[in-house]
Amino acid sequence: MLEFITGFGILLIYFAVCATAALFLRRFFPIPKEVFRKTLHSIILGSTLVFMYAFMRWWIAAIAAIVFMAMVFPILAFAERIPGYAELLIERKRGEIKNSLVVVFIMFAVLICVCWGWQGEKYLVIASVFAWGLGDAAAALVGKRFGRHYIEGKLVEGRKSLEGTLAMFVVSFVSVLIVLLANGTVEWYGYVPIAAVTAAVCAVVELYTKGGMDTITCPFAAAAIMIPLVRLWGV
Repeated sequence: MLEFITGFGILLIYFAVCATAALFLRRFFPIPKEVFRKTLHSIILGSTLVFMYAFMRWWIAAIAAIVFMAMVFPILAFAERIPGYAELLIERKRGEIKNSLVVVFIMFAVLICVCWGWQGEKYLVIASVFAWGLGDAAAALVGKRFGRHYIEGKLVEGRKSLEGTLAMFVVSFVSVLIVLLANGTVEWYGYVPIAAVTAAVCAVVELYTKGGMDTITCPFAAAAIMIPLVRLWGV
């Protein structure tokens, strides 16, 4: 119980400080809407590190993710009634923020159980989340700013730019590579192939995922690729 209270308290402080700072910046500086959306997105990603290092036991971290989701969901549901809420958080459609909250924190809980609980590797949670999250942010920002060549088809939702997809691959590759290097748990020749394959899979999965469900599909695909490859080339 003490571990849960301490870790959960750190989690609440993290979100309170980051959210306050983000809203303060938006209040006093002309931050583009898409950049602000991705700033909030990055705050969510950063909480992965809190789950990994503020808790000593994987099952307590997983419970904390579910409890946080259950606590914040009704707050967001109530906040939707406040005028200006959707504009403040750049909500594209009603209920988007609270629904995304549910999906993200369920994803966190599952990855914690699989990667940390089953495999005993915290860093796989971080690598899987960052491969999706940082790559997705890069894809959105680069695609909107520099997108000139578009990918369309029955399996692609709307139009997605080739430039955005390439940006996701590059950023996912770098993110996974850094996490692997920082943990040093695979043979030297395994770092680049693991990062490259994971990034390629994430980019393709994101391209063909509809309904914004890449929040689930990309991290799970990343974990599904990394777990066997890390076991194959593990030190």
